[in-house]
Amino acid sequence: MTGFLCVGAGGALGAMLRYGISLIPYKGSFPVLTLITNVLGALAIGYIAGTAARRNVPGNLVLFLKTGVCGGFTTFSTFSLEACGLLGKAEYAAAFLYMALSVVLCLAGVMLGMFAAENL
Repeated sequence: MTGFLCVGAGGALGAMLRYGISLIPYKGSFPVLTLITNVLGALAIGYIAGTAARRNVPGNLVLFLKTGVCGGFTTFSTFSLEACGLLGKAEYAAAFLYMALSVVLCLAGVMLGMFAAENL
């Protein structure tokens, strides 16, 4: 039961952080705020996973941070919807750029987060 509460509390915090980023004024059609959210989430989850693997981090804290906060914060479902929206509007260059940047930058974010956890 404690694990569920940790995940729920972390998820609420992550969702509020995600909503906060969505309030940043941006007028363009490219979904840059979702991209930023996903990259930051990838960096965070990489750091959390890397730290948890190398240090004695309590399991409930890992659940709170990794499953809860990062799960509520990252927006892969929104990424998918926005990519389909760009494709549906025949904005192919923007769609493929968005998809490529999301995958490459989020993988890089996880690796950078793990590197930071190991070396900082």
